[in-house]
Amino acid sequence: MATSAVPGLDVSGTRSYSTGRQGDYDSALLSGRDGRQLIIRVPTSQGAETEQSADLLALRALTTGIRSRLPFEVPTFAGQAPVGGTRAIVYDFLPGDHVSVDGIPAGDGLAVSLGRALAAIHSLPTSFVGEAGLPVLSAPECHSSTSSLIETATGTGLVPTALRDRWREAVGDTSLWQFQPTVINGALSADSLLIDGETVVGVLGWSALRVGDPARDLHWLLAMNGDATESALGAYAATRQIATDRQFTQRAMLYAELEIARWLLHGREIHNTAIVDDAVQMLDGLVDRVHGDSVNPLSPETGPILAVSDVEAMLDRTPGDRSSDDYGHFGGMKPVADDQSERSSASE
Repeated sequence: MATSAVPGLDVSGTRSYSTGRQGDYDSALLSGRDGRQLIIRVPTSQGAETEQSADLLALRALTTGIRSRLPFEVPTFAGQAPVGGTRAIVYDFLPGDHVSVDGIPAGDGLAVSLGRALAAIHSLPTSFVGEAGLPVLSAPECHSSTSSLIETATGTGLVPTALRDRWREAVGDTSLWQFQPTVINGALSADSLLIDGETVVGVLGWSALRVGDPARDLHWLLAMNGDATESALGAYAATRQIATDRQFTQRAMLYAELEIARWLLHGREIHNTAIVDDAVQMLDGLVDRVHGDSVNPLSPETGPILAVSDVEAMLDRTPGDRSSDDYGHFGGMKPVADDQSERSSASE
């Protein structure tokens, strides 16, 4: 299969390969006689196939010139071959270690490298995204899509009134939504990173590449320990020469809370009552924290937000499978409203 996907490839060895996303792909690490290493992946579900197609479209948009602006490596498409009713995709293998959110220490090492890596993504020229047919959202459109997500979630009747009002007040605070859209990965999390020592050497998972709100890529940073978050955001701000002001941080916090709303909608969409029940329980826990905390308001009118680390902990404790079909590989689900403007498959 791999040799038909990559002309001239002479495979000397193979072994199974996994990155923590069990069940979505059958993957193998290939070794060529010339020393080249590749990854071959075959999606095992419709959701994985859709994501892989979107990822391939994004990787094709990341040309050599665009990649040269990044201080890390991005997967490179090597070939494809039909298999069953889907297709196997072969990529050049990127070496590197993975790290958990709570494993990122403060200081001038990994947290700073992470902040600079994110700043590099957000500093890319936006023109190539539209030229590739990928979503390009203005600040009002980001605002509108977030509002649409909130209304869709509250329309289920399962979101507590306190959260409904809190989220509506946040999107109603127009001062939060005055920002310049940038190129974003769109589904970034610690799982996306490949590291070598204290340096980010690779970023995986580009299926949600778009122009949008940079705060969307940063909400998971707030789940790191406080000093690491400060180090990463400081390096990010210094590299981009901007201020990560209250509006920026508050939008990131809102996106973190809305991950639970996305989990709820995911459960409804696939008719999984266990996921829905789990999301409802997390929403109730969020209400308890909102009334029990007194810091980090989403807007002047709203109450305090649940700590991002607590949101992540809730989601990690879920009995459902957050890596299941249509649930984003990295950083939770894709933006629900934005999905309507996404290309669902890559060019052949």
